[in-house]
Amino acid sequence: MISYFTDGSASPNPGRGGFSVIKDGQPWLIGGEKMTTNIRMEGLALLAALEDAGGAKCEITTDSEFWINVLTKWAATWEANNWQKKGGIKNLDIVQPLFKKYQQSNAKLIWTRGHVGTELNELADEWANTARRRHLRDMVRIDRI
Repeated sequence: MISYFTDGSASPNPGRGGFSVIKDGQPWLIGGEKMTTNIRMEGLALLAALEDAGGAKCEITTDSEFWINVLTKWAATWEANNWQKKGGIKNLDIVQPLFKKYQQSNAKLIWTRGHVGTELNELADEWANTARRRHLRDMVRIDRI
């Protein structure tokens, strides 16, 4: 089974952002956006991990309770309501493809508290900040930068 840790960063928030995916304990993927938020970057990190897994059985650990709730509690209702809810759905451009990938996946989502010394969560945070500082726009494998 593949193990992923994901994280996202924006500074300021909103501002330049980056995300990272740690795969089986090793930095694997990073990417970013010029003007974004922490929430968007967390979502793109999860999407990148699911795409990388390609349907294989995996565990994805994230410190984003928000995205776990989106995928496991809220998105099914939003989809049933034609992707509408009172007040609108922020980041729908990420929510829809992420939910579809999650539904097609063999992924188990695991929440971890951020910034408490969990080694691979800290590594994901470090690489998300590296992606942000490098002004990345597209996703790249770390061994190709």
